[in-house]
Amino acid sequence: TFFPDVLTLPAGSSATFFCNISMEHNSGSEYSLNWYKETNHSQAQKIAEISRNNSQTKTEKYLLTNHTPAFKIRIMNLHQNDSGSYYCGLITFFEPNKVMESNRSQLVVTAAPEKTNATKEPEVEEDNPLDHIKAVLLGILLLAGAVLLLIFGYLTITYKRGDVQKPPSEKAPAKEEKPPEVFMSTVDYGVLEFQWDQRTQVPPETQPVDQTEYATIIFPEEKPVTPER
Repeated sequence: TFFPDVLTLPAGSSATFFCNISMEHNSGSEYSLNWYKETNHSQAQKIAEISRNNSQTKTEKYLLTNHTPAFKIRIMNLHQNDSGSYYCGLITFFEPNKVMESNRSQLVVTAAPEKTNATKEPEVEEDNPLDHIKAVLLGILLLAGAVLLLIFGYLTITYKRGDVQKPPSEKAPAKEEKPPEVFMSTVDYGVLEFQWDQRTQVPPETQPVDQTEYATIIFPEEKPVTPER
């Protein structure tokens, strides 16, 4: 017997079939087990062989294992051209011209799935909780950093304002200090006219020639004058 009856697997995986034999009447006889493949009902092609005395036989494509009375064949690294019908054939030495064939099993190899769907999606699902926790922690750290920066900036600005405003208050009395007083004198010029009293006028013939007297009067300034800056 040969089983399972049908296997459908993606490319790149491995397929395993089992072949059971019965040697009730010839348990001590020597025998060999062949493995065959048919494609589209074409002529069967021998793909591997294992004898009774071998526990395991391996090729690049097939791995045969002897678990008498069961034999296992593993087809590795499947390709779509591995699709077809598989069966085993028993050849005994006491009847060398006779081959007992098993039933056929069908192998269907489908296209390989995309790696993103096969491997990446489960990882993303598993990592989602950790990523969420990391994002929350990062947000908290950023918020705390922003608050600290705001507090530090406020204290820095307040301190600078205190330093800037303090010197003017200290220097304010210096601005109120009066500059040294400078006394300056001014000179004004005027004309004084002296007229004779009409009641004591002398006769015209004896009146002397009119005379004009000039005088310079200096008035001292009592208020100090602040020089222009």
